[in-house]
This record gives sequence, structure tokens and C-alpha cells, in this order.
Amino acid sequence: MDLGKDPVGKLLFSLAVPAIAAQIINMLYNIVDRIYIGHIPEIGTAALTGVGITFPLITLISAFSALIAMGGAPQASIAMGAGNHEKAQRITGNCFAALLILSVILTAVFTIFLRPILFAFGASDNTIGYASEYMQIYALGTIFVQIALGMNMFITTQGFAKISMLTVCIGAVLNIALDPLLIFVFDMGVKGAAIATVFSQAVSAVWVLLFLTGKRTHLKLRWQDMRIQRNILIPVLGLGVSPFVMQSTESLLSMALNTSLLRYGGDVAVGAYTVIISIRQMESLPLMGLAQGAQPITSFNYGAGNRDRVKYSVRLLFLCCLVFGIVFWLSVMLIPKILISVFSSDPELVDTTVWATRIFLFGSFATGVQTCFQQSFLALGQAKASLLLALLRKIFLLIPLIYLLPLFFTDKLFGVFVAEPIADILAASITATCFLIWTKKHLLEKKAPSKG
Repeated sequence: MDLGKDPVGKLLFSLAVPAIAAQIINMLYNIVDRIYIGHIPEIGTAALTGVGITFPLITLISAFSALIAMGGAPQASIAMGAGNHEKAQRITGNCFAALLILSVILTAVFTIFLRPILFAFGASDNTIGYASEYMQIYALGTIFVQIALGMNMFITTQGFAKISMLTVCIGAVLNIALDPLLIFVFDMGVKGAAIATVFSQAVSAVWVLLFLTGKRTHLKLRWQDMRIQRNILIPVLGLGVSPFVMQSTESLLSMALNTSLLRYGGDVAVGAYTVIISIRQMESLPLMGLAQGAQPITSFNYGAGNRDRVKYSVRLLFLCCLVFGIVFWLSVMLIPKILISVFSSDPELVDTTVWATRIFLFGSFATGVQTCFQQSFLALGQAKASLLLALLRKIFLLIPLIYLLPLFFTDKLFGVFVAEPIADILAASITATCFLIWTKKHLLEKKAPSKG
């Protein structure tokens, strides 16, 4: 496919469908453990809540892969669009080396300080055992997560969307098959779920490495490109800090929510949030797949100076994201119990979660707008704008609201949950306005502005 000449709609379809499929399958990576664990006899609800506590830590590990990959892949794509293939090669090698270094550091930190970290993120005496058991094993597989998630973006950015999708498919299918076997047949419980996940990620990582050292790739991993160079890595970190902040602040947000929910509603409220955030991924991950499909088109044409194709790709992405967000919103408002029952059959947990879902996800129709323009800023290399907007929703809006709103409601738990839709709608409105102003100022110029 020719990113600079083929019809934008056809390109978006070709790149986004595999990327969305990959994200949906990736979603199964994240939630299939919770589905099986929630149905373990007698301990299912407590175990589900405990594993839910580990979600922000898993998100944090993924955030570091995004720091490198989502900073490096657009840079490599822009370099290829500008005809500088050697620079794109060096970016790929430096990013791989950085991911290896981060893997070692993260594994050490989570191994040494795991229990106090889990308590800080909302674990209770009833759930700490399950959370610790799962995370101890998952932390050992950090290197596989970094390679599978991080380097897979360098496959996507070359236009090999199907190969990128297979990276996730292979691991997810293995995880889905191994989970019931290890959890129920071998009676390993939470530990079995963690082993299945780590093994599956290891296989995905091997697949990625085989492709990036093979004959089909344009960006090949070479030893000479793995020596860290400041002039290569610093721009990568500068651009990657925005998606890193987006994902890492999700961990901070989860900590704020978990501790507040534990305070006002106990373990049941924390368990409800575990289910809700799993349902939320049914929206956020496909939206991210759409954005990833559009990224190579937008980045390549921006680097090549094709302003009209850039504008059209963003408009098409916006329409797709908006429609998907509205469809998801209708689903969670009309049939939340059907979605929730997938994770648990505990009557108390289901009743609490149905009530909370309609409140917490009331603003989810705006998520598509936020994702479209946030990721479009990233694809255009606008690191500062992307970072500011990444901070906006979670740091400047949502986390303060989580602590402030319960002060104004008799039902404190309602005050915590209602913070989410308020932040969603405000953030989407501000992000869309900022992008429209930037577009009017820059994309109507004869020359594309410098990246930064």
C-alpha cells in the first residue's frame, strides 16, 4: 500500500480493521483472567477484586512501553515519509534497547516493593493475597510485555497491520486456552491465570522479534542501531511522554478511585470498579485501534507535506470514533446487566455494578472525540499539545473531582462515580476546541510546521 497516494478511506480501513481486531484481542488479554477468576467457586468475588487491584500496575508497565513505542513509531514513520530510512532504522534500534533497560528496572521495583505498592493502590486485608499472588508472577514477565507491546508498534507503523494483529492474536488465543486449564483443571487459581498470561506474552514477544529480524520488515533490528544516542532517544521520549502520561496517570487515577471506593463502599465497590473498567476497555481499546490505524496515514502525509490528506484522515477518524462512542454509550445505558454478568454472578456485586455503570460511563459517548484529537496531535508530532491534553482529563479534572464531589453529596459513593462523566465531557470539549484552533492555524499554511 502507498500511504501517500492510495485513497485515505481505503487505507484507514486496511490499517484500522486489523488494528481494531488486535486491540479487541488485546482486551481479551486484559479481561479474560478476570472473567474466569470471577467465577471461581467460593472465592470468585474476593479474587476478582484482588486481581482488579493489579490493573493499575499492569497499566503502568504498559505505559512504559507506550513511552518508547508511541514516541518512536511516529518518529520513524515521519522519517520514512521524509525519505530518511537510515534515521528510521536508528530510531527502531534505540527504542528496542530502551525497552530492555526499562524491563530490568520495572521487574526489580515490582519484585522488591510489591506489597506496599498494592496496599497503596487499594488492596485490603481480604484481597492482598490474591493481588500479590497474581502480580508476583506477572512482574517476572515484564520484558515480554515491553517487547510484544512496544516493538509491535514498529510493525504497525510500516503498514504491516495484519502482522501486528497476529502478534496479539497468537498471545490472546494461547491465554484464552490456558486460563481455564490452569485455573480450574490444575486448580492453580489466580496463580494459574498469571502463568497463562506471562507465557502467552512471551510467545508474542518471540513472534515480534522474528519479524523485525526477518526479510519482510523495512525497519530491521540491527546491533549497530542499539547503542543509545541522545539525539535519537530524547525526541522519542519527548513525543512518547504524552501517551505515557495518558497511561501512567490511569494508574494514579485507579489508585485514587480504588482508595476512595474502599473508603466509602468497601471491597464490593472496588470489585464493581474492576468490572466497570473492564467494560470500559470494550470502548477504549477499539478506539485506540482506530487511532493506530490512522496514525501511519496522518504521520506519513504530514512528513511528506500532503496537507489535504492529513485533514481528510483526521476527519474520517473523527467520524468513526464518534459513531463508535455513541453505540457503546447506548449499550451500557440500556443493557449493563448483560455485560456485567460475564464477570460475576454474585448478586450483591452485580446489583452494585449495574447502578454504578450507568453513572460512571454516562459520559462515554465523548470518549471517541477525546481519543481522536488526542491521538491526532500525537500522529502530527505535537508533543507539547498532546501532553497537556493528556494531563487535562485525569490530573486537572478527574482526580480532583474524585476527592471533592463526595463532600457535596449525602451518598459519598455516588459522588466518587459521578466524577468520571463530568471529566469525560469537559475534556472532550476542550480537546476538540484546541485541535480545531491548531488545524486552522497550521494545516492551512503552505508548509507544515516543524514537529515539536
